[in-house]
Amino acid sequence: MSPFSIASRSIGAGSAPYIIAEMSGNHNGDLNRALAIVEAAAQAGAHALKIQTYTADTMTLESSEGAFFISDPNSLWQGSSLYTLYEEAHTPWEWHKPIFDRCRALGMVGFSSPFDATAVDFLESLDVPCYKVASFENTDIPLIRRIAATGKPMIISTGMATMAELDESVRAARGAGCRELVLLKCTSTYPATPANTNLQTIPALQTLFDCPIGLSDHTLGIGVAVASVALGAAVIEKHFTLSRADGGVDAAFSMEPQEMQQLVQETERAWLALGSARFGPVDVEKKSLLFRRSLYITQDLQAGDPLTPDNLRAIRPGLGLPPKYLPILLGKRVSQAVRRGTPMHWDLLG
Repeated sequence: MSPFSIASRSIGAGSAPYIIAEMSGNHNGDLNRALAIVEAAAQAGAHALKIQTYTADTMTLESSEGAFFISDPNSLWQGSSLYTLYEEAHTPWEWHKPIFDRCRALGMVGFSSPFDATAVDFLESLDVPCYKVASFENTDIPLIRRIAATGKPMIISTGMATMAELDESVRAARGAGCRELVLLKCTSTYPATPANTNLQTIPALQTLFDCPIGLSDHTLGIGVAVASVALGAAVIEKHFTLSRADGGVDAAFSMEPQEMQQLVQETERAWLALGSARFGPVDVEKKSLLFRRSLYITQDLQAGDPLTPDNLRAIRPGLGLPPKYLPILLGKRVSQAVRRGTPMHWDLLG
């Protein structure tokens, strides 16, 4: 599993987690708000901002019948047709360039999830540096092949996919030219709960597919994302908005700027803390060895005096023999006069 770069930032082993702020429909139909989201994401320290490239007509049919209507009472979008939901949530294609230009000006990568071949062609005209395949499209093999043919890095969310489906998708991507692939563990519920996130899947995916693995996280807060770093997450994606109180199709499970800043800071801190498996004092601990307990003479002694629990004790600092030698030394006699506060060593016995 070799690390690679997206717009000069390394992804994978040896690098801090790559943090993606997903705008989705949180622009609420306002380009100025979309650009403000870009600026807030950059200020919070996100490394990339992602949007979605589709129209209602490229996603579904204009119908409110049967499965084209969301009737699930537990859905955030209950009462909408698929068409009206996508019409509300989509990012107008004429907004893409100003959004990506603002990302570049702020030193942040801007890219997108295309939902059909026309979207890929459009994004290629804007020279995006990478692509994301959403969970609901991870079995769309023709789309995966089309994206892979660009030769650019590809990120695939794994929500709902079986192992067999993921294997087929990864083979399709690699077979069509993708050499730089990231898979994101994802639970496709909105919001998700920690209990159904199953982060242990991250190392399993690493073993199965030999590529960097990350997390597309729909839980609230930063705890799940920070924990994922300990299991090897190299990329973390979270939905992002200026304020959940402003509403919007994804607002309920999106992060606010202060939370995004905490996410960037705490995931990097978690990554730094991983280090490597090692024992013994690291360099910064060596001065602290002085404050271990060790054996000290605690009363003035004359030559020939025996060592007893009253005059030989394990105390700080740590310049004497280790405390494990106390049972051996008790009853032995010193060969010379010894002052109180002298660290115990074998040469005091003659």
